Amino acid sequence: MNTSEKKIVGEIHGCIVCAKLYNILVVYTPEGKLLDCTVTSPGGHIVPDERRPLVACDIHSEEEIEPAHKRAQSTNTEEQEDD
Repeated sequence: MNTSEKKIVGEIHGCIVCAKLYNILVVYTPEGKLLDCTVTSPGGHIVPDERRPLVACDIHSEEEIEPAHKRAQSTNTEEQEDD
């Protein structure tokens, strides 16, 4: 694979609300920046985030997802500060 090519990876991520596992397909730039992702398991959907792939169950309401998304974003910010 040429290092200038996008990297497509299958990953497993937990729902940001309840941690149920989902398979997702993720596309990264050669530098490792997230370009796009999609859930390949039934019952889940992507929660938009610029920095990393996030997923939530279709059964969760927006009222449940929003605070979980904020927690995930704050965790991501803390991880970046540690680097």
